[in-house]
Amino acid sequence: MSPERILDAAAALFAERGVNAVGMGEVARAAGCSRATLYRYFPDRHALHVAFVHREARRIGALVPRDDLASAVLAAVREVRARPELLAWFSAADAGTTAALAQSSEVVEALGLTMVGDEPAARWLVRVIVSLLIVPGRDEAEERELVERFVVPGLVSR
Repeated sequence: MSPERILDAAAALFAERGVNAVGMGEVARAAGCSRATLYRYFPDRHALHVAFVHREARRIGALVPRDDLASAVLAAVREVRARPELLAWFSAADAGTTAALAQSSEVVEALGLTMVGDEPAARWLVRVIVSLLIVPGRDEAEERELVERFVVPGLVSR
């Protein structure tokens, strides 16, 4: 049993039921392992959540374009919206958990620092992305306008 297999099983459950509705016993069953094995890798639900979010932030960070900040932000948002196991983190029931985890150093490093060079700016950029996912614009054109008008100038002039 690998931690990746456990995280994959958790992802399927998050997409189906929501993040906070999924218990450790359910994850163990879905992964085909014992609770003891699950707890060996992830001592509690918070640790499982952190590992999942960090893994997915690294994956998204590797996919975003590096040459255009607005496109990078919008690509990250699109990638999350295209994946039910990630979109589940931004429902009303789970947004608080997401907001708390979004500011961990690993998330900022994996996602924010791939787009901008310094940590305070990266932290703010991750907040912007989380905000767009929790409270989306009317459409992609409006979101692009907001990012280009307010986010990019604030970060490029640094």
